[in-house]
Amino acid sequence: MRRDDRLSIIFAVSEATPYAKTGGLADVAGALPQALVKLGVEVAVILPRYRGERAGTVGRCVKERVDVPFAFGTKTVAIYADEHKGVPFYFVDVPEYFDRPGIYGPNPSEEYPDNVERYAFFSRAVIEWARQCERPPDLFHCNDWQTGFIPLYLRTVYSAEPFFRRTRTLFTIHNIGYQGLFSPTLLERFGLPPEVYRTEGGIEFYGSASAMKAGIVFATAISTVSPKYAEEIQTPEYGHGLDGLLRARATRLVGILNGVDYEEWNPATDPFIAANYSVEAPEGKRLCKADLLRTMGLPEELDRPVIGSISRLVAQKGFDLVREAAEGLLHTGIMYVLLGSGDRELERFFRDWQRAHPDRVGIYLGFHNELAHKIEAGADMFLMPSRYEPCGLNQIYSLKYGTVPIVRATGGLDDTIQPFDPTTRSGNGFKFFEYRADRLLAAVHEALRVYADPSLWRACMENGMRADFSWERSALQYRELYERVIAGEGPFGEPT
Repeated sequence: MRRDDRLSIIFAVSEATPYAKTGGLADVAGALPQALVKLGVEVAVILPRYRGERAGTVGRCVKERVDVPFAFGTKTVAIYADEHKGVPFYFVDVPEYFDRPGIYGPNPSEEYPDNVERYAFFSRAVIEWARQCERPPDLFHCNDWQTGFIPLYLRTVYSAEPFFRRTRTLFTIHNIGYQGLFSPTLLERFGLPPEVYRTEGGIEFYGSASAMKAGIVFATAISTVSPKYAEEIQTPEYGHGLDGLLRARATRLVGILNGVDYEEWNPATDPFIAANYSVEAPEGKRLCKADLLRTMGLPEELDRPVIGSISRLVAQKGFDLVREAAEGLLHTGIMYVLLGSGDRELERFFRDWQRAHPDRVGIYLGFHNELAHKIEAGADMFLMPSRYEPCGLNQIYSLKYGTVPIVRATGGLDDTIQPFDPTTRSGNGFKFFEYRADRLLAAVHEALRVYADPSLWRACMENGMRADFSWERSALQYRELYERVIAGEGPFGEPT
C-alpha cells in the first residue's frame, strides 16, 4: 500500500461522499482524506459496497477473494476500487450484508436488526484486506461505532500478528448518541473472546455490549469532531453513559473541529443557486432569496426576513423547540423554510404548520441536495437549535453564504459561532444557551433587531463570509495527531 516513507493511513468508515451518504459523517469521510493527501499523507478510504448507492455501481474489482473468519466459518469478499479527487476508495463487496435498500436500514426511521453484525463483519474484512497489502498501515483511522470493532479485533484476535506489530489506531467519535449496542451472546459469532465482555477494560455497557465502547477502550487514541464536544462528552449530560470512561481516558482524547468543502459549498461557484455572489459582490443573494421563495411556493416579499433549516428531524436536533416556539416565530414577522425528514410526529407537525400558514411556512420533507443549496443561499438566517451537536456543518456553510446562524451553544455550534456585538461589530451570529423555547425566541428577536439595521446586518454577514473553516487547518491537526500516535508520544503509548 505505501509507496514511500509517507504516513500510511487506512480510513475505515461506514459512509463517504460521493459514494454513500446519510449525514455529515459521509461529508467528513469524503473531504478530510482529500486534504490529508494534499499534505503528503497516504490515505486509503474503505467502506462497504452498498448495492443501492453509488458505491455499488463504480470501480473495478482489484481483489477477487479475501477470506474473512466470521460466524463460525469463513466468508469470502471481493474488494473494488475507485479514485475520487486523488484519493483511493476501496469497497468491501459482500451482498449478504450490503445488497439491501438504504445504508443502515430500508428508510431513515427503521434500521436493519443485524446492523451490528454487518459492521462487525465489515471491520474484520478491513483488517483481513489490510493483511494482504504489501506493507502494514501505520494507523487505522476508525469512525463511529460501525468501525469500533477494528481496535478491538487488533488488540485481541490479531494481537500476536507480526504484520500489525507497529500499527496504531485512532477512533473518532462523530456522535456518541449512537453506540452499536448488541447482545454479548453474539461475541462468539463475531469471533471475539468472551472475556472482552467486562465492565472495566471491556465492552460491557449496562447489560449489553457496545461497539462504541470497544473503540474507546481499545484504540490507541480517541478524537471527536470539535473541542467543545470533547469536553461535553465527559459529562453525564452529554456522555450517554460513557462519560466516566472518557474522563478516565481524557489524556488520549483530542477535539478537532471538522472542516467544510468549499468546492461544494461556495456561493461564488455554486451551480445550484439562482445567482452566484461573494462577500465582495453580494448582490446575487437577493436574487437567490427570490428564487427560494418561488421554489417553496411562498410570496416574494423580499423585505420580510426568511429563516431556514436543513436537518434530520430527530430529538437531537432541537425541533421540539421549534414546534413549541412556532407561533411565536411567526409573530415576529418572519417566513420559515425547512428541508428534512425523520420523526413521524415532527413531520406531521410541520406539514400541519405549513397547511395552517401556507404564505409564511414552506416545508419539504425528504432529502433534496439542490434545495439544500438554495436554502443556504436564499435564507437570511439559519436556525440550528440542537440539543447537542458534535460539530455541525450547516452553520459553517451558512457563514460562507452570508446566511447568519442562530444556534444553541453546544458542541461545534459553540466553537464556530460567536455572538454578534453591535458596538464592536464583531461576531458572526447569535446563540442561546438554555435548551428552552423562550431562549430560542429571544435569540431570534436579537437577530431581528440587528437585521433591521442594514449596516449592522451587512457587518455580521461579512464576518461570517470571510471566516475560513476549510479542511486544510483541520487536516494539519489530524496529521500532527497521527504522527504523535504513531510515534507513541506522551499519552499515546500502547493502550493499557
